[in-house]
Amino acid sequence: MLTKLQKTLHEFPPRFWMLVGASFIDHVGAKMVFPFFSLYITSKFNVGMTEAGLLLGLFHISGLAGSLVGGALADRFGRKLMVLFGLVISASSAVMMGLVDQLAVFYLLAVMVGLLSDIAGPAWQAMVADILPEEKRTEGFGVMRVIDNMAWIIGPLIGGFIATRSYLLLFVIDAFASLITAALIFRLIPETKPVVASGQVQETTLQTFGGYGKVLADRLFIAFLLAAMVMTVVYLQMYGSLSVFLRDVHGVAEQGFSMVMATSAITVVLFQFWVSRQAKNYPPMLMMALGAALYMFGFSLYGFVSAFPLFLAAMVVITFGEMLVVPVSQTVAANFAPEDMRGRYMAIFGLSWAIPGAFGPLAAGLIMDNYDPNYVWYIGGVLCFISALGFLALHRAARSRFAAMAVRAAAPGD
Repeated sequence: MLTKLQKTLHEFPPRFWMLVGASFIDHVGAKMVFPFFSLYITSKFNVGMTEAGLLLGLFHISGLAGSLVGGALADRFGRKLMVLFGLVISASSAVMMGLVDQLAVFYLLAVMVGLLSDIAGPAWQAMVADILPEEKRTEGFGVMRVIDNMAWIIGPLIGGFIATRSYLLLFVIDAFASLITAALIFRLIPETKPVVASGQVQETTLQTFGGYGKVLADRLFIAFLLAAMVMTVVYLQMYGSLSVFLRDVHGVAEQGFSMVMATSAITVVLFQFWVSRQAKNYPPMLMMALGAALYMFGFSLYGFVSAFPLFLAAMVVITFGEMLVVPVSQTVAANFAPEDMRGRYMAIFGLSWAIPGAFGPLAAGLIMDNYDPNYVWYIGGVLCFISALGFLALHRAARSRFAAMAVRAAAPGD
């Protein structure tokens, strides 16, 4: 085991591991808060899931705008500056969210936080793609998933304990984690943006933003995003509707939900690297289709079972789908992108999360407040099935595209 660990450590450059360590600290703070966000909103402001879903939607809509700005700025001015800016904003906004006691003010705060803190998102992902060669990206994004889910083990367990006593303390700890991460990034990680070749004209800021037109004209990439969006509408219910569903329908308290999320995290820590290594040997769209199928079975199960062990089993199925979908989709997005447009491609890739996040929680909230809550999971199963069919339809065209890109990259003089 020790030999295998040492081999893995040497397979990736030191800058990558520095980025992994900094990301872990930030994620621990975030995971103490995020799983309990819907519970916090519904309990503090005495509202239903419709209002909580609307707030989550505002975060995602404004985050979409912030991500698009951040992707262009990461390509124009560099990744590091954008990451540091996002971390400082995240720290200050976490404290504000813990102090606000009026729902109307929280709506305004949601817009500001989503807009400014999500500027860093494309830069984080572009950093990973900058540091790692193409053949290591799936495994590299898989490592990031392992670290993220180690944070899921620690964060929700601590968060569930603290949430029963003080939600404000959760937000304060999250803020400190973001500031510590910013200090580490500032001191340890150099800029990763590729240097402009000698004689190559630097884009103006206006031209950089205009480059989004080229991304949107990439039909195969956009088709991939559309298939991902359908599936992500369902996946995001794990972080919004599921906690309230288990509490209100099945009487599962905060610490019980923490166990469900910890089960997911432990599964990722144990199996993510192995899954990523296997997935890189198969066509990415087939892996995406398989992941969507696992989502279909796992999320649908919540609509049919009522025993706590089966809630855990459903989460394990979902997590195996997640271990395929998340790193493979990030790799696909990075591989679609020309080197000098990586930030903008990753920003548009963020649409596959931001758009579902804008209306998915609200739609689920309306269903849970007005109809049988189990419908959320029945409909989710159907959507994941449609997504799987979409990835299967894209398989041949995507395989030809990536093969052609590999040939061009290997051509002499490139």
